Amino acid sequence: MLDILTIVLPVFMVVGAGYAAVYFKGFSGEYADGLMRFTQTFAIPCLLFGAVARLDLATVFKPQILLPYYIGSTTCFILGIAGAILIFKRRKGEAVAVGFCAMFSNSVLLGLSIVERAYGAAAIETIVAIIAIHAPFCYILGITTMELLRADGRRLDQTAFIVIKAIFSNGLMIGLLLGFLVNLSGLAIPGSLNSAIEMISRAALPAALFGLGGVLVRYGLRNNIREVAMIAAIRLVVHPLIALFLAHQVFGLATEITSVIVLTAAMSPGVNVYVFANMYDRAKGTAASSILISTVLAVFSVSIWIKILATL
Repeated sequence: MLDILTIVLPVFMVVGAGYAAVYFKGFSGEYADGLMRFTQTFAIPCLLFGAVARLDLATVFKPQILLPYYIGSTTCFILGIAGAILIFKRRKGEAVAVGFCAMFSNSVLLGLSIVERAYGAAAIETIVAIIAIHAPFCYILGITTMELLRADGRRLDQTAFIVIKAIFSNGLMIGLLLGFLVNLSGLAIPGSLNSAIEMISRAALPAALFGLGGVLVRYGLRNNIREVAMIAAIRLVVHPLIALFLAHQVFGLATEITSVIVLTAAMSPGVNVYVFANMYDRAKGTAASSILISTVLAVFSVSIWIKILATL
């Protein structure tokens, strides 16, 4: 187990360092916001651009690789909504925000870092294939469901505009789309430009993890621990269980691919769940608490999943 902790702990130690720096006033919250803006607008898009530009698309974009993750993701969304309504008596709009927390994985900031440390650079291709459609999938499903179920929902054309705007104003999506364009066109990236992109990319993950820790300070605990516990259980246990069953038992994928899919599914909710809740002013306290609590619990749950996957 100690060897597994050496994979997981450094990632969460960087997150913890960012949290401590802001909490003890050694680094301001505004600086953490700026660091996150740099990573999500420039550094991580450069990282994803480079990864997608070099991908063998025919190899990684296969239904049997994507379906185990996204069937699990959709199931978690439905479970989150159902639990919020049936157990916690939430209104439908609030329940959708809770379901979004149960669906949206921190596949970029935590997922990329942990998967690379656990399985090496070769595993990046599989997780990038998942990440490539993660934000569009979650936003289309989340926003459309919200507009259909909430009492003050918008018309279909207005909903479509919001979905498109949410996707294409996202720096990560722009980086991915540009990477696809280069990949499909066969264009060669000039050496100097490629070197510059790689330099920025190397700053992406450590800076993002430190910044993530810094912004987590504002997501304090609220009086909704039982609901947050439900979200954490769905995100950290149910989603990877579904992904493992489908990838290993149904699709019979190779162990190394199954491991990447399951580990990506085991990540805690991303900061975007609070962005979504804040956008609709629904279940913001639950969204904020779920990010903090699930990220702390992920130190242990991710370690256990790596141990389980090593037995396949």
